[in-house]
Amino acid sequence: MSFDRHLAEIAREFPDWTIWRSDAGRWWATRHHPLSDAERKAGCAMTIDADDPAGLRLGLLEQHECMSAAHRTPVTAPLLEPSRHPPPAPPTPDSATVGAAEPDGATREAGPATPEAPPAAPGPDEPDPHGTAPP
Repeated sequence: MSFDRHLAEIAREFPDWTIWRSDAGRWWATRHHPLSDAERKAGCAMTIDADDPAGLRLGLLEQHECMSAAHRTPVTAPLLEPSRHPPPAPPTPDSATVGAAEPDGATREAGPATPEAPPAAPGPDEPDPHGTAPP
């Protein structure tokens, strides 16, 4: 394959680069746009060279990885304060089976997690809404 055809193929694969072959026979690529500080710090190069088209293609792929690494945001765990609260209680058997199918195909309805307290007795000047206070 002619070196012009190699140039054209590599240029199509890497449109952000200008590709050329020097008079000495080395293959070169240079970026169309300047690098940012983060890209330079990540080790990205403005211009690369190789002995042959395969080597240049490999170098361009490495530069693509370098750019990806420069733009990744490192994931760090947030600093957590020790909890001052006790851990949550494990689920009760009733709460673990809410929505589970019964043998007859019916599903259980969610009920209160704790038994309800009896209604408070009304004060002396309040009407009894439940009819439980003595007259």
